[in-house]
Amino acid sequence: MTLTADLFFSFRSPYSYLAVGRYRAMAEEYDLNIALRTVLPIAIRDPGILFTGNPNVGRYIFIDAARSAQMLGIPYRWPRPDPVVQNLATREIAAEQPYIHRLCRLGQAAERHGKGLAFADEVARVIWSGAVDNWHEGDHLAGAAQRAGLDLAALDAEAEADAAALDAEIAANQAALEAAGHWGVPTLVFGGEPFFGQDRIAMAQWRMEQAGLTRR
Repeated sequence: MTLTADLFFSFRSPYSYLAVGRYRAMAEEYDLNIALRTVLPIAIRDPGILFTGNPNVGRYIFIDAARSAQMLGIPYRWPRPDPVVQNLATREIAAEQPYIHRLCRLGQAAERHGKGLAFADEVARVIWSGAVDNWHEGDHLAGAAQRAGLDLAALDAEAEADAAALDAEIAANQAALEAAGHWGVPTLVFGGEPFFGQDRIAMAQWRMEQAGLTRR
């Protein structure tokens, strides 16, 4: 029996990047379907959660994400440009956001075509691995989409033509994340149970094995 789970994911989250490839590999190895549930970053949907508390939060995320990547052997560098336009010194979020809404709509459109997890993994690698600068230019995203079995031009056309519906789907994902009992990403929800963080993948797999997870 194929098991199903939802992965709540943000293109701006370093921890989402560190998790998505491992969840993709799990879904390829096991009889498991993981649906990508793209959400807006907290910096956009509710900056007060992350940026009005202890000033050490941002510093800690920078340090911990980098060392987590190093421990896991995953290439990593903070993106250039940042998917969210923000002054990291003052924490101010810019009014104009030319990248993140497009990314979220593309991710949601990719899931409509049954390739959300692959698309998120390939795009996150381009954004976060440090292999390229200016990931938003040239054919970087087109190559990522192609590796996921999708056409970027077609996805962009869908994202533009159906922006309102895609935004509604993304908002529904955010509501579903809250209903599942969490607010952050990456969160995998299996059987109504949330597993938050890139360090809960083994635990999520353990729970799935209890439910009968088998290799393909």
